[in-house]
Amino acid sequence: MTTTSIAFFIAGLISALGHLWLAPRPVSAQRSLVKTLPLALFALSAFAAAAHPFLIMALLLSAAGDLALSRPGRRMFLYGLACFALVHVLYALLFLSLSEQPIWAAFGLATLPALAMLALAVSTELWLQPHAGSLRWPVRIYIVLIGAMMLSALTLPGEMRLAIWGAAAFVASDAVLAVERFRLGAHSRWRTPAQVVLWGLYIGGQALILRSLLVH
Repeated sequence: MTTTSIAFFIAGLISALGHLWLAPRPVSAQRSLVKTLPLALFALSAFAAAAHPFLIMALLLSAAGDLALSRPGRRMFLYGLACFALVHVLYALLFLSLSEQPIWAAFGLATLPALAMLALAVSTELWLQPHAGSLRWPVRIYIVLIGAMMLSALTLPGEMRLAIWGAAAFVASDAVLAVERFRLGAHSRWRTPAQVVLWGLYIGGQALILRSLLVH
């Protein structure tokens, strides 16, 4: 990592703290800007380090997805879902290109984590889909893609374990998002804690992936 890359990376982490303060507040342009900034800075960090184009694109799309999810309405939620679906596709392709393994190799290289990911994906049909309404099929497709991303991460070599942990944190953040979006009531006392946990897992996951891929 270059000095410039490290500076953008640290700035992204610091800016992420600002969203924790604004997350419980009503939708606003300021809130959207603060939510979008961390991943935009991570993308600049990757660019400054001349990282793989898929990594830079994934981070930029993540920033776009954060912007969309910070705005109200079903259409913006779908835009955000589409952005992050592409993020998972890019990460999966990147991880597989780095490991030079097929995706199904995850079940041999990391059997228990791979089976756990498969179980999580299948279980969502029981605890999430009945509450997804008209978004049932977009959510199903998204789950398949994030599952593929995690399985792809499990094919990475041991020296890239930070990326594997980052992918796992990303999956966990999406699970929390699903609960917060589809299972918690609008006035649930758990909504703000869920948003804090979600943000921490998401930023932490993206930071670990970025850090791991920039040093290998």
